[in-house]
Amino acid sequence: MNRSLVLFAVFALVLALLPWVGDNHVVQQASFVCLFCALALSWNIIGGYAGYPSFATAAFVGLGSYAGALLQNAGWPMVAAWVGATVVTGAFAALLGWGLLRMKGHYFAVGSISIVEVLRLVASSWSGLTGGGEGLNLPILPGGPAFAGRVFFYALFAVMVIAFAMTVLVHRSRLGFGLQCIQQNEDAADMVGVDVVRYKTIGFTLSAFLCGTVGAISASWTAYIAPTDAFSILMTLKVPVMVLLGGPGTLLGPVVGATSFVLIEQTVWSRFLDYNQAALGIVVVLLIFFLPGGLLGRLRRPSRKTAPAPAPSSAPAALGRQPTPQGEGS
Repeated sequence: MNRSLVLFAVFALVLALLPWVGDNHVVQQASFVCLFCALALSWNIIGGYAGYPSFATAAFVGLGSYAGALLQNAGWPMVAAWVGATVVTGAFAALLGWGLLRMKGHYFAVGSISIVEVLRLVASSWSGLTGGGEGLNLPILPGGPAFAGRVFFYALFAVMVIAFAMTVLVHRSRLGFGLQCIQQNEDAADMVGVDVVRYKTIGFTLSAFLCGTVGAISASWTAYIAPTDAFSILMTLKVPVMVLLGGPGTLLGPVVGATSFVLIEQTVWSRFLDYNQAALGIVVVLLIFFLPGGLLGRLRRPSRKTAPAPAPSSAPAALGRQPTPQGEGS
């Protein structure tokens, strides 16, 4: 745990210094790293700890985008609009989770991704409020591109740090322990006293509300949103892949996965734009067959000669599989 905190602190310090030593392009790429780290850390709560394959990330990002844009166009200060979008997204996720989390496995995955399409159609059809297919324009932040780039970078950086702090608190709490029990065997967790409905709903809400913040900040950053971009199916697929790439159910896995994914995307995939989505599919297949525990799981896997003896049984272990110890979460 302490090593994970130190490594993240070093990573965050390097990111925080980039705007002072790099140009606008570097700041933009660092902003994307912060954006996807925040989304991946949020998804890790429900997907990594509870094992529920949610594909609703784009729905929460899009909802936050429109909520922030409408509030800002109504005269709210920019930061207040971001906070309002966070509250709206969190409330929507809590209500949605209460019904959606009654489904499991593939049914939950299909139900969650359908929310993205439903919200996209609502945004496209309700032209009187959302502008329909023409989208919405937002006020441009004064001060020039360099100043605006730094403002939005540090806003996304703050959301990333909050998302990491939230993950640490969940990892150390009874909530994290309960979510891991649910991942091992939900029925058995219910039998031993875990309030599975409440834990899943809290986990689902925590995985969503910061996505709304990210969406609102992104809308202010680009000064324009449209249904197709706000509710992007590609984004809702990318975020789980990032977590799986780094290591699900760990503290640093989402950070490692999101950073690696963004760097790969910017340095390699941008040279082959026509094959971008095909490359994403290849990465998914390689993850399933060769990196089931992500990059961190691969690095931490002990060799057969030095593998420790099996740990004594504990409550979560008795439910199926040994969970991540609270002191060695990454």
